[in-house]
Amino acid sequence: MEPITILLTVAGIALLAWFIIALIWGKPWSVHLLYLRTFLHFALTGPELLTMLGILEKFGIHAHNAKLSDESVAHETKIYQFLKRDLGILRSYKRERQSPATRLSSDIMEWFLDDEARGERFRFHDYPVNQMFGIQSQLPAFMLSLHPVISRLEGRNYIQRLNRFGVKFDQVLEGLHVREERGILPPRFVIRRVLDEMTAFIGQPATENPLYTVFRDKLAKLERLSQADREALLAGAAEAIEHSVYPAYQKLIAYFTALEAQASTDDGVWKLPDGAAFYAHCLRSSTTTEFSPEEVHEIGLREVARIEGEMAAILERLGHDPQPSAPRKLAELAQEERFQYPNTDEGRQACLDDYQRILDEMNAGLDPIFATRPKGVLKVERVPEFREKTSAGAYYQPGDLGGGRPGVFYANLRNMAEVHKFGMKTLAYHEGIPGHHFQLTIAQELRGVPIFRRMLPFTAYAEGWALYAEKLAREIGAYADDPYGELGYLDSELFRAVRLVVDTGIHAKRWTREEAIAYMESHTASAHESVVSEIERYIVMPGQACAYKIGQIKMLELRQRAQQALGERFNLRDFHDVVLKNGAMPLILLEQVVEAYIAAQGGAAKPAA
Repeated sequence: MEPITILLTVAGIALLAWFIIALIWGKPWSVHLLYLRTFLHFALTGPELLTMLGILEKFGIHAHNAKLSDESVAHETKIYQFLKRDLGILRSYKRERQSPATRLSSDIMEWFLDDEARGERFRFHDYPVNQMFGIQSQLPAFMLSLHPVISRLEGRNYIQRLNRFGVKFDQVLEGLHVREERGILPPRFVIRRVLDEMTAFIGQPATENPLYTVFRDKLAKLERLSQADREALLAGAAEAIEHSVYPAYQKLIAYFTALEAQASTDDGVWKLPDGAAFYAHCLRSSTTTEFSPEEVHEIGLREVARIEGEMAAILERLGHDPQPSAPRKLAELAQEERFQYPNTDEGRQACLDDYQRILDEMNAGLDPIFATRPKGVLKVERVPEFREKTSAGAYYQPGDLGGGRPGVFYANLRNMAEVHKFGMKTLAYHEGIPGHHFQLTIAQELRGVPIFRRMLPFTAYAEGWALYAEKLAREIGAYADDPYGELGYLDSELFRAVRLVVDTGIHAKRWTREEAIAYMESHTASAHESVVSEIERYIVMPGQACAYKIGQIKMLELRQRAQQALGERFNLRDFHDVVLKNGAMPLILLEQVVEAYIAAQGGAAKPAA
């Protein structure tokens, strides 16, 4: 070999080695490589996230499906160290050298990493096991809904994951002890709720637990699986539930049983160390704005008054006396037989069928206002029965990136008296079409953007869009011949406005749980049980409920701004593409994107009147 060839080979190897070292540990050559590295780090250290993405399975890689993500304090510390390091590296790339598209990606990633870094000082200020979420409910839900039981191999992986419950529960317990030492304890009602939930979950033979019965039903659909393999897998699952899953729950039950005597009935996070600063961080993180708690509270009060006025006008037009308040009058109407389903299996199926019909009808009429439509499929299903008691009234679960799992609109049918027919359209539009299913699936299907932009969660954007979708449906005539449906829409909007008031009331103004329940009950048409569930949700998720209305207000403001600036040149399909085809982002960056769109169309941007 010629010396020059040897020299070039050595130089090439050295260059490649330097490139790999920089990519993994240092500053990558390109900011795009940093995007990829940061995303891959989060993904590859989280087996459950990899399962949810559903990408590796298409390449025959399944080992991650036998593991559970690390919840230890040490692992969390490493994550904070990593994200702060990559935030510093991201800021070292010169923005003026980046294209507009790349600058937007950098801005989005910077906001996300900076927000995470700001939250490190409050990393133990939450209640990781509560009635809304936590390992006790989310891990079984993950196993039942997301773990792919499509082969003998994945069946064995399922059992391995069941056998890892103990390790993961111990990791969560470690974090709970740290919080206890710092005086950060959940309110007493939270402890009672999770104790009831966990006790019920393990209060049945292993072979009657959903972790077994759902697994059994999925195995029954595998035609190529032999009877011997099926029996062996079921025996393995039963043993794992009995000897790994149940003992893990019993240990957590014992901890919370002992903790209950120490808990107080003070519900707001104001009671925590540095509680006011924590809540300010929660509001900023959830709304992606700089609004203070007082500003959010006042916005809520104004919106409540406006919406109740609209409801009262419709009720009077229909011949109803809107006293003592419009929402309470609607609550009375909700009890009428014409607005309810039978509390039977037949009634539940009829409800699911009607949700599907509502979605199909809306989907068929959206071409005039949407240039981009998601390719992913949407299904309507009942919330799993073991989660119904503490679950929200409905939620959306996106499909996977690989396209193998559809998006699902889950409806809570625990008590059909809680399902009011006049509210179904709005709920379907919010969770499904053109709400969450449109926004999240279009984001997942984006091409030409870094993969992290197809996945990052910004609550104010996502929930703001879903509320915007509700209002959009009204604007295009979804309730033209359905005044009670329109009342249902207004009650839904009022519900989100009330959230601004009660969330800030609880955490900044020191309202009690009972005061918040009383306010919400007098200003919405929701049943008492639903109101209680909602208030308890806000207590364990401070600030999150404020994102919905703040996001909607901003999106409507930006649309109005574009309409004023562009006049006849404004095109609603184009505006929706601008909002949806860039993926989720903080509202402050969405505003910049819309301003750039207005400028590109030749409009002079100015604030909405």
